[in-house]
Order: sequence, then C-alpha cells, then structure tokens
Amino acid sequence: MHKLIVLFLLITVFQSAFAQGDNVKPESGDLVACGEDQVFILAKKDAYKGQVNYRWKWKVSDAGKQLPQDYQQLLSTLDDCKPVDNGTKLLLTASSGATILLDIATKKVLFYAKTPMAHSADLLPGGRIAVANSTHQKGNSLEVYDIRYPEKVLYRDSLYSGHGVVWNLASKQVLALGFDELRIYELVNWTGNKPKLTLLKTYKLPDEGGHELSSINNTQFLISTHHGVWTFDLRKESFEPFTPLAKRVNIKSANYHNESKALIYTIAEESWWTFNIYGENPTFKLHIPSVKLYKVRVVR
Repeated sequence: MHKLIVLFLLITVFQSAFAQGDNVKPESGDLVACGEDQVFILAKKDAYKGQVNYRWKWKVSDAGKQLPQDYQQLLSTLDDCKPVDNGTKLLLTASSGATILLDIATKKVLFYAKTPMAHSADLLPGGRIAVANSTHQKGNSLEVYDIRYPEKVLYRDSLYSGHGVVWNLASKQVLALGFDELRIYELVNWTGNKPKLTLLKTYKLPDEGGHELSSINNTQFLISTHHGVWTFDLRKESFEPFTPLAKRVNIKSANYHNESKALIYTIAEESWWTFNIYGENPTFKLHIPSVKLYKVRVVR
C-alpha cells in the first residue's frame, strides 16, 4: 500500500511538471504573451476559439541561481517575448532593465545583460543579439551583444526611444525603430570581435511615438505609432496605413500573417497594459485578468 501511494505521488508530480510545459516544443501559430515578471505560451487551436490554454509558463523566479540576484528586479516588467531560432528560444526584454535569451524546452537562461529600458531584441547571425533601449539616462540606444559574453556590449549606437528591432534575413539588414524614425543597418566586421552596424538609411515615420516593429514577410513590416498602425515596404521605401488597425491608438504589439490575414494584437487599455489579447481572422478575445499584459507574439 505504501509503495502504491509513493507511486501515485510520483505520477502526480510528473503530470504537474508536464502540465506546466517543461520540454514543450511550441507549434507554429502558438501565441507567446508576456507582462509583469512572466511569459507563457498559449495553444493556437484553443486561442482561436477564445479559450486560454497554457502550454508553457515561466516566471523570472524560475531562473533561480541561473541569474545574478539583481536580475529578479531587472526583469520585473517584461515588455517583449520574441520567439527565435525556429521557435525554440525566447528573447525576453524588460523595461525594468534587462534582456535574456531563454531556451523553451529546458527553461535554461542562455544569455543575460543589463539593458536600460529595453523594449525589443532580435537574434542576429553568429550568435549575436541586438537590443533596442528606450528613454533612460543610459538607454536611447541600439546595442549588440554576443551570446557567449553576458553583459558585454560589443557595439552601441544612439537611438532615441528605441522600441523595435528586427533582423531581416532576406536583405541581411537590421531594422530599428525609434521615436520618429525607422533605420536600416547592415552588418560590418561581423565575424570579428568588434562587429558594427553601419547605418544605410533613415526614414521619417508618418507619426511620432514609434512603438511596435514586426515582420510580415521579407519586404513588409508592421509599425505602430501613438495614433495608428502602418506597413512599411522595404522595396518601395514607403509607409501605408494598415487598414485593419489604421485608426487604433496605443497598439503595443501586432502580428499579421499575410496569407491567412490572421491578425493578433494587444492594445493599451488600463494604462500601458491590458488584460486582453485580440485576434481577427478568426475573431477572438482572450481575457487574462491575472497578468498586466504588454505584448503578444506568434510562433512562426
């Protein structure tokens, strides 16, 4: 009888760990949402029905001794949770002052850095990471790091109110979003120990308050500002209103699939945060009152 009880308890513990998403591999279309000190992955098939089904969860406290103690506070307000490396890892940024690279399956922290008012990051070739930092005495910048060297800045350029950064594989360029401009950079000296980003072009935004930057495809990108949402065409070098959200203000994140027309986004409703994730094609709303949500991303 005693052995049966022990076996039952072991099975229960295993099921609990599994339910929390350990060793989960996200599926294409799954949603990744973040806010406060936590990030989670939601099943696409349920989300599209308006149902919240957590496939995986992580809190900053889960990192334990993988991070220096002060990172518990530095990661207290997560503001981006971008799937990278074929959806196997997450780049997490926090306006409270840090960026980390997290392996989803193992929940292992692969990289960390103190990044003042960080608002977005992306993975670059050769194990490098670009981080856009917003308004802070030590921020207003675009920084480059190497995964192998935590907290070591390899390159830095000024960027007022840095809010977005995207690596475009097709053009081999970095797009960076500031308060009133979109910049295009190319990689220079990239295989050496002193990599650089060389500014190629700067485009004036159609509105101030650049906030969101996400990729639609190889040539088109979504950009949100204080008073609207726009598409930027890299070939045409032009901005156009993004019709589904053109007149919406304070869009914090937006993800658009060009073929299916699926749109998933968050919008500031309580202040800078929301308790809701919205979708179109199909239309749905996910209400998550336990977390002050900031951004939602989609696994591609």
